[in-house]
Amino acid sequence: MHRWSKLFIPTLREAPTDAEVASHKFLLRAGYIRQLGAGIYNYLFLGQRSLNKIIAIVREEMDQIGQEFYLPAIHPREVWEQSGRWTAMGENMFRLKDRKGADLCLGMTHEEIMTSIARSELRSYKQLPQIWYQIQSKFRDEPRPKAGLLRVRQFTMKDSYSFDLDKEGLDKSFDLHDEVYRKIFTRCGLEFVAVEADSGAMGGSQSQEFMVYTEAGEDLIASCPVCGYAANLEKATSRLEVVVEMEPTGDGTPELVDTPGCAAISDVAEFFKISPASDIKCVAYMALKRGAGGKPDQWRGVATFLRGDHQVNETKLMGAVGAADLRTMQAEELSQYFNGPAGFLGPVGLMPNAKPLEDGLTVVVDRSLQGRKNLVAGANKLDYHLRNVVPGRDFSWTLMADIRSVNEGEACPQTAHDGNPCEGKLVVGKAVEVGHIFKLGYKYSESMGARVLDPNGKEVMPIMGSYGIGIERILTAAIEQSNDKNGFWLPPSIAPFTVVVTVTNSSDAALAEPAAALAAQLEAAGLDVLLDDRDERAGVKFKDADLVGIPYRINVGKKSASGIVELVTRASSTSVDVALHEVVALVKERVQEDALKTAFGS
Repeated sequence: MHRWSKLFIPTLREAPTDAEVASHKFLLRAGYIRQLGAGIYNYLFLGQRSLNKIIAIVREEMDQIGQEFYLPAIHPREVWEQSGRWTAMGENMFRLKDRKGADLCLGMTHEEIMTSIARSELRSYKQLPQIWYQIQSKFRDEPRPKAGLLRVRQFTMKDSYSFDLDKEGLDKSFDLHDEVYRKIFTRCGLEFVAVEADSGAMGGSQSQEFMVYTEAGEDLIASCPVCGYAANLEKATSRLEVVVEMEPTGDGTPELVDTPGCAAISDVAEFFKISPASDIKCVAYMALKRGAGGKPDQWRGVATFLRGDHQVNETKLMGAVGAADLRTMQAEELSQYFNGPAGFLGPVGLMPNAKPLEDGLTVVVDRSLQGRKNLVAGANKLDYHLRNVVPGRDFSWTLMADIRSVNEGEACPQTAHDGNPCEGKLVVGKAVEVGHIFKLGYKYSESMGARVLDPNGKEVMPIMGSYGIGIERILTAAIEQSNDKNGFWLPPSIAPFTVVVTVTNSSDAALAEPAAALAAQLEAAGLDVLLDDRDERAGVKFKDADLVGIPYRINVGKKSASGIVELVTRASSTSVDVALHEVVALVKERVQEDALKTAFGS
């Protein structure tokens, strides 16, 4: 039996001033974690118990579809060079040397390591499919650690990898993970949504994130309350309303107009008496092109053009042009590529590259400008704009792509069951990512030389998938969605203890003895129980119990002489008097109800 008086549970009345989000504050106050350095945390007794429960759920569900491995956290440079990611990961990767001077790194993820095993061990299609997973520490040199366990430099991750003979097999492995992930997050009591996402540095095609809505989140999710469409803002699209085009002036060709001081979109719209949707905005970047075959990295100019009321989504842009990084053009670079000043940049007269990130200027036009007419654009001349600008007629581009961020209130892009457009309007909210699944395709099997023989004896590349779950993120997301001013509560499935038995006066044997006996009965019934036998005032014990995430509390006080105890449900902050001989059965019943709610929804 666990007795509070014998445990290390260092609760705090107040959170440190640098703790901003709820989960960070309460993880510290409840004694779950203590900070060792920037983005580096010690997990104390209560925190580790919760994480172990989460890991057990993840392992139990993953064992239904895969085999558990445990791989090194320290990797040789060579395996990352084979995939091309030694350079691509940049400063996010922790790098070190051994005593002989050989380059090593701390693993951020294990695609390369798993692929090296497959390359060495898999020979035939008869060995496929394979799903291999592990639960292990990962390392990322996070430039701005913050928000407690949400943005850290060392974290625990369940990562799994699938190897299949063909795309149909990959589809099946992807769907298996989707199903298992939903079970895991449901069992952990999370209210989550699955959204379309960008694959980022992992590469590949289809990508899906599992998100929990919270103001602590750093991701923005666009969703439709009508049809259920949901996507990360880095991937989300919308259906735009038709814009009434301006009438052309003069002969309808681009006309130079003196617009003194009109550098801002709002000033241009007011000057021409137009909607910002009829103004072409320019945002100029320098994009980092990674060198191939030992060649150096290079920064290349990229000019983006989109509606004046839209914003560039830099993740979409990086994916469209194949850039490793972006930064805003400086004044001297604007002069080089545009021969014009900021605020008056436009697409007319530019000479776009044939292919993205070649020498010269890459011009990217957002799809929202397709088919538009009689627009206003900067003239690449101080205090001048052009009107009557028609995309395709008056300027060309390297590529046209979706590079904008959707706005809240725009129309849902989906089609309803009757074939008509969905009538929903998009809602944008903050969320925390707890899981991410990717279809990697042939990126790693091709670059690292993984091959198997197909049924015809032909050597082919296995197709891969990659699937991750942030263990600590499950805990933080659960706290973010279930807290109040006094603390937080966790579902029994991941709480460090299911019930705390609180003795209101531990020095009174008439209370302490039945409380200990009750705790023993609860433990014998299969419940995780904590006996608060500390020599503290009842109010202090109640506050601590409310703080530390335990879903149920049984108060053993004066009424116990009459065979009555008080059962407190933390989530609702409600209490009920229960006969001492009935309380074990009632708590078990409540816990079973909680399990059903998490299994099938409230």
